[in-house]
Amino acid sequence: MRDSDRSPDTEPLLAAGSPVRAVLFDLGETLLRFGRLCPQTLFNQAARLSYDYLKGLGQPVGSFARYWVVNWIGLRWNILHSWIHKCDFDSLAVLRRHGEKKGFRLTDPQWLGLEEAWYRPLAQQVQVEPDLPQTLQQLADRGLKLGILSNSFIHASAMDQHLRQLGLLDFFPVRMFSYEFGFRKPDLRFFHEAARRLGVPPAQTLFVGDRIGADVRGSRAAGMIPVLLSAHTNAGKRPPEGVLCIDRLAELPAILDNRSTPA
Repeated sequence: MRDSDRSPDTEPLLAAGSPVRAVLFDLGETLLRFGRLCPQTLFNQAARLSYDYLKGLGQPVGSFARYWVVNWIGLRWNILHSWIHKCDFDSLAVLRRHGEKKGFRLTDPQWLGLEEAWYRPLAQQVQVEPDLPQTLQQLADRGLKLGILSNSFIHASAMDQHLRQLGLLDFFPVRMFSYEFGFRKPDLRFFHEAARRLGVPPAQTLFVGDRIGADVRGSRAAGMIPVLLSAHTNAGKRPPEGVLCIDRLAELPAILDNRSTPA
């Protein structure tokens, strides 16, 4: 984010109003930084990992070429359906429904393992701020409630496992993924349901995300206080007037020091 894009009205906005009692985070490109990705490469890697996983369990997967084509078409169809209807699909449910039709016989833990195999190449791209656990601990020590609100079709089991491996899971008792609902950001219902689960009014909730439309405009319309994190998804774009822009999540504790927080 360019310095010239930072709004001069940011500090008064944060300094006024009721105290902040909660901080909600987007996931991709906010807590977890994936960077610019090559979807085709990721799909190829995930298809191979998941195929080998199923084959190792003795499942009737057939040839890899056919497995690749069927899953590629299925993924594109589900993404198109999600785009049209503005709601995300449950990847685990799709894998299970398709797999059972193909004659796969897996236990519940094995189905979760299949989901993890599809997610693993993406997870391996992730970078987080080196001091992110310390930043989150500082926020928790201020008495703030923390949560995650993410548009995602990846099942919570894979996301929770990844967050656990990164040492972040315990900071977020509230974790909401759009595939669990019939709507997604910037739908106001998604933000309001997150506030309800946190037990904090929207006006006392900071929302940190990387997308101007879904995160900034969505959370602001829901009555929250938006914070835009600099990322490739908003590079060169001018944020709405009065929105706080940061380059690192580590800036949040100092920002909140300038605004009253609960003891």
